Amino acid sequence: MAAQTPDEVNPQLIDAINRGDIEAALALYEPDAAFITEEGTAVGHAEIRPALEAFIATKPSLSMEPLETVRTGDVAVTRGNWKLAGTGPDGAALEMSGRSFEVVRQQADGTWRFAIDAPNGRDD
Repeated sequence: MAAQTPDEVNPQLIDAINRGDIEAALALYEPDAAFITEEGTAVGHAEIRPALEAFIATKPSLSMEPLETVRTGDVAVTRGNWKLAGTGPDGAALEMSGRSFEVVRQQADGTWRFAIDAPNGRDD
């Protein structure tokens, strides 16, 4: 299901990751979207896929507290606090959290997708 508002993009991504559905997760990104990681910036679905697969591999329970959405025209910035509980590669319990910011853009069909996703983009 495609996001109909800027505020639906993150919840749909969280749902897809929690279900382990990489294709549904990738569908929420524009074809040339940027995903900012600690290692650098992944651009496009082929580069974003491994980053999302790493989240999915933890068999996560991912949640987000939305903080803010600012929209002008067909572009919006969203911010939120997220938490992930899962299993690390060694089988040990894993907990991660961050404060994200995202740029989402309305598509020609009226749906919204990520243009830029920075899951660890905000410290304040």
